[in-house]
Amino acid sequence: MPGLVEADDDGLYVLKFRGAGQGPKALVAEVVCGELARALGLPVPELVRIELDPALGAAEPDPEIQELITASAGTNLGVDFLPGALAFGPPCLDHLTPERAAEVVWFDTLTTNVDRTPRNPNLLLWHGQVWLIDHGAALYQQHGGGDLVAAADRPFPLAAQHVLLAHAGPIAPAQERLAAQVTPDLIEDVVARVPESWLAAADRAPYAEHLARRARRDLAAEIEAVR
Repeated sequence: MPGLVEADDDGLYVLKFRGAGQGPKALVAEVVCGELARALGLPVPELVRIELDPALGAAEPDPEIQELITASAGTNLGVDFLPGALAFGPPCLDHLTPERAAEVVWFDTLTTNVDRTPRNPNLLLWHGQVWLIDHGAALYQQHGGGDLVAAADRPFPLAAQHVLLAHAGPIAPAQERLAAQVTPDLIEDVVARVPESWLAAADRAPYAEHLARRARRDLAAEIEAVR
C-alpha cells in the first residue's frame, strides 16, 4: 500500500513503505532494478530516500495504515510522482517503438520481473513517453531463501506473458545494445545505492553476481523461444 506524500523538498512522491508485506526486499528490487534501468536509458521516475517519522501515524484514523506507518519508521523509498500520467493501454503503443519495447522485454527478463503483464503492466504514459514503474516484484528469487547466484542460470518462461512482447521488435538487437552496458562496475554501483538498513553490505555480493551472470546469458534466444 503506497502513499502519496509531500517531502521537505516540496516534491510529491509515491512512498513505498519498508514495513509493507514484502518488507525491505521489495525496496531492494525497486532500487537495484530502477537505477539499472535508468542507467540503460529506460525512463524510470526519480528514486529518493525518505525518512519517515512514526509520529505521523498518530494523525492517521485507519488503524491498519497507522500500523504500517509505525512499522516503517526510518528510511523508505520515494518515487517521483508523475502528475497527470495515464494508465497504460493500447493507445500508449503509439508512443513506444518496437525497438524500445524489445529493450523493456529484455530488461525485465534480465531482472526476472514477474509484474509487467497485461493484468498489471506497471507502465505509465507521461509527457508523450512510456515510463517504467514498480519494480518491487523483480528479482523474485530473493524471496525464496535459496542460492540467488545459482538462480541466475534458470530460464524465465514468464517472459511469454510480458505485456509488450507482441509489440516488441527482434530482441537480439536490443540485447546487443544493452547487455554490453551491464558491466560489473555498473552493477556494483546500483547495488551500492541500496541503504544498509534494507540490505547489509555483507549480503550484496549475491545480487551483483546474479545480475552479472544473467547479463551474460543469451536472454534474447530464451525470449524468442517463448514468443
